[in-house]
Amino acid sequence: MKRLPFEPPTKHYDERIEDVDEKICELIRQRKDLSSNNPGFPTKKLISSWSKKYGFYEDFLNGVFAELLSEEMYKPIVVPKGFVRNIPILRFFEKDELFYSVTFIRQYKNASIVHFSIDREDTDEINWDFREREHTWFGLVVDDGKGTEYDCQNEGGGGSGGHTSYTFIVTPSVPDDSSEIKFIFKEYKAPFKEATGFEFII
Repeated sequence: MKRLPFEPPTKHYDERIEDVDEKICELIRQRKDLSSNNPGFPTKKLISSWSKKYGFYEDFLNGVFAELLSEEMYKPIVVPKGFVRNIPILRFFEKDELFYSVTFIRQYKNASIVHFSIDREDTDEINWDFREREHTWFGLVVDDGKGTEYDCQNEGGGGSGGHTSYTFIVTPSVPDDSSEIKFIFKEYKAPFKEATGFEFII
């Protein structure tokens, strides 16, 4: 999923506030470190209090703090280059009539693309129940047993009927022999990264 280049909303910048803006960046970094990058969200009481104290609209402050939870969305996107081969995986996990599987990996010189699928019986009753559930998404952690740090970017997905598929860009590339690789999928609530506690290994 390619991201459009950012264009500043205005060409004007008041250089008198440069030091203030840098201080804002410093405070955001401090906030991230103090909270171990898990700050949560200010209570309605705090938002209301700060709104009155500093003269901001409450919805504006809600938007600011919501945006601070979305840093991962702006991580630079890795573009896979130099296709090498497709590697069949065919591993699965099953729970509550849902069938989760990693079907294959598309190998590139600089990255791997992991294909993840969710399948269920395609009936009106089950589909209705599925639509009524709170919207969630999955993150991926790759463990090769050697301590290699893999970056896994969820590229989104889609589907219809009883089938949904997602792709993850993994860097660096995973080994061609994936027999020792663990694909750990963790479920999160949308739109922010709040873990549901449901996870499994394929």
